[in-house]
Amino acid sequence: MSLAIVTGTPGWLGNRLLETLLTGMPEVAALKEVKSEKVRALCLPNLIEDGKLKELVKEAAGSLELVKGDLAASDPQGHNLHQLFKNAEGATVFHVAGIIHPSRGVKEFYDVNVEGTRRMLDEAKKQGVKRFIHVSSNSPIGIAKAGSTVFDENSPYNPYMNYGKSKKLAEDLVNQAGREGKLETVIIRPPWFYGIGQPARQTLFFTMVKNGKAPIVGSGENLRSMAYVDNICQGLLLCQKVKEAAGRTYWIADQEPYKMNFIVDTIEKVLSQDFNIKCKGTRMHLPDLASEVALGIDATLQGLGLYHQKFHVLSEMNKNIACSVALAEKELGYKPTIALEEGMRRSIDWVLKNGQSI
Repeated sequence: MSLAIVTGTPGWLGNRLLETLLTGMPEVAALKEVKSEKVRALCLPNLIEDGKLKELVKEAAGSLELVKGDLAASDPQGHNLHQLFKNAEGATVFHVAGIIHPSRGVKEFYDVNVEGTRRMLDEAKKQGVKRFIHVSSNSPIGIAKAGSTVFDENSPYNPYMNYGKSKKLAEDLVNQAGREGKLETVIIRPPWFYGIGQPARQTLFFTMVKNGKAPIVGSGENLRSMAYVDNICQGLLLCQKVKEAAGRTYWIADQEPYKMNFIVDTIEKVLSQDFNIKCKGTRMHLPDLASEVALGIDATLQGLGLYHQKFHVLSEMNKNIACSVALAEKELGYKPTIALEEGMRRSIDWVLKNGQSI
């Protein structure tokens, strides 16, 4: 493979993708030898000294180049895309960067998720990039309606809040670029991520489970698709490898959706049985009304241009947000190798080995 360009580092998915591009994926037969000769990653200037990135650069022995740049910057010098796309003819772009939980209000969704994607596409077309693989989300499709709980690639757009709207607009830009014929485009939609390299908010959820305070809203029988980071990386590498993926959109997640009760039970089981971490065994049960109230507060705040992560997350806790990966299995040969229990085992092991406490 020739040059691969990656955005979204040092985010946990971006960093893991860098590793798999440089080393292949030994657990996936079709991808053991799928490596990139050269990888170039766009990193926020204030995060380029990230310890994991330094480690990857050292291990890559000249195969990994880091470029300082900010897709939300107001001037081309700040974007630094001229350096990112230097000699990029025939390259593959993995556009992972995106804002999920903004720190500077709703506008940040559109500055990064929409305008950042537009800038990446414009430069990719100018420099002769071959394929542009875009990481979207479940949020452009939204919340499942009653009687239709599992999304597929034919499910209609119904964006959930401003994040969903921004990611839908980004998908529109990617699809339009593909229709223009100047580069091949592929979109993947991973749902709730989990896995090694996870941020503090994910570790906090483990702590809540340990302390018996994991929120179960309503019955807890609502379905949630989740995606272990290595499963997402497998999907991304297959989108690069499979010629027929051009112009397509795929849901990429674990094999089957999980009920919220099962997610919390599994985390508790792994904590106690595999890591000897004592768990209280209780749950913080909340009525469905709690999510609906949070939804109203979230919508009001976002209408004012503000964002509060906890209200947003609570608003989704009793919703069905589940997908089928059947099309990816059929067309890409996608085989998600890591299910929830093993994924959580690896996640918790990583957390404990990297100085975080649960």
